[in-house]
Amino acid sequence: MIAVVFLSGYHVLGEGFGDTIRDSKAAKKFEPNIHLLMGLAAFGAILIGSFYEAALLILIFAGAHFLEDYAEGRSRKEITELMNLNPTEANLLQADGTVVKIAAHDLKIGDRVKVLNGGQIPSDGIIVEGTTVINESSINGESMPKEKTVGDPVFGATINGNYAIVVEVTKNPEDTVFAKILTMVRASQENLTPAASKIKKIEPVYVKIVLAIFPFVLLLGPFVFGWTWGEAWYRALVFLISASPCAWAASAVPATLSGISNLARHGILFKGGAFLSNLADLKAIAFDKTGTLTKGQPAVTDYYLVDGVDDLQILPVVVAMEEQANHPLASAILREFQPYVAPLQADITVENTLGKGLSAHVEGKTYQIGKPSIFTNVDTNITAQTDALSAEGKTLVYIAENGAVIGYIAMMDEANENAKVAIDYLHEAGVQTIMITGDNEVTAQAVGQKVGIDQVIANVLPEEKAQVITSL
Repeated sequence: MIAVVFLSGYHVLGEGFGDTIRDSKAAKKFEPNIHLLMGLAAFGAILIGSFYEAALLILIFAGAHFLEDYAEGRSRKEITELMNLNPTEANLLQADGTVVKIAAHDLKIGDRVKVLNGGQIPSDGIIVEGTTVINESSINGESMPKEKTVGDPVFGATINGNYAIVVEVTKNPEDTVFAKILTMVRASQENLTPAASKIKKIEPVYVKIVLAIFPFVLLLGPFVFGWTWGEAWYRALVFLISASPCAWAASAVPATLSGISNLARHGILFKGGAFLSNLADLKAIAFDKTGTLTKGQPAVTDYYLVDGVDDLQILPVVVAMEEQANHPLASAILREFQPYVAPLQADITVENTLGKGLSAHVEGKTYQIGKPSIFTNVDTNITAQTDALSAEGKTLVYIAENGAVIGYIAMMDEANENAKVAIDYLHEAGVQTIMITGDNEVTAQAVGQKVGIDQVIANVLPEEKAQVITSL
């Protein structure tokens, strides 16, 4: 049993005596901790011959701490995975036009870097050469990639599309938006909840009270109750053992961790037990939009062709053109139409010009697919429908034949069908619901209305999201 005390609880004893000495020196007053009390209780049990109780005390306490460390380790793993998204290398552009590969953290404001197609942007900056499409979901959660050209800002850790660009660095590595995200995540991990903070404050006071009562129990026995000194010493040690907080560890920690493990099996991750227990007092809950309240990828919601245009003639052309495009909107169109139309028999060559969309020649006719702003010959009926669909947060592409718009396809990252059920449940529980997203106001409001969110806060960056949470 003595071997169990030392083999399972050496860290408890070390922290108890070692930390008490260090903390007391730093504070210039006696600052004991729970570990010290546990160590003294175990030694007291050994002195009165209760070796089994000594081993059990330490084993329960050490086991509870091991489980706590395990839970915290899972949380640290999440941070590690997040850090893996941080850029590590950059292609620094030299004055003579050559490129040198350097570490991303060595970049300075004013440096110019070349970002190849499919490459990761190494730092915040502005585009000085080229036009591209960038996936910014790692920063703002937006599922739709954004077209960027000269003068537009870009963020480190985002992913470049199919065109090479040159970016001028505008921030030092530690000041980039993604670096601030990492800083905020670390801070939230280290930030104690009010309940945890109270326990930390009460801990040294509790230990001092127990240690102060111990000599009174020892002295009161012989002088007040007529105990022998041996009996008084025995009972004082029993008091010390009984006052040890292993019962807290034995009840609260495993119960909380069993809850965390059960949730983890259902795909729900908690940062720690204190966060799980805080649900009892929950008054408001904030959701991200993309992939949380929505499905996380665009899907076709509407399409329209003007009277006299044959679907079976046009849709195979649209599918054939989109098959040669590399864009999430193209994937959505193919998922919607490819299973239902016969393949186009003629081979076509598609031109994919960023900012102008797709164009192709089929049987003597020129077809275009692109965003509405590039077309001028548009029927008023289509324009009216475009305005209505855009107000619902949908993204549209026009289909044109020989320069005249003959129809459109509308797409949207649709609401998750389970989201409204969850939101309704929270409302029944008296919990206010808020959506915080980096997406635009129109799209955010459209999704918020579909799932029944109480409040929508749109167009916010990660550091602003943290401010909203703090205000809540």
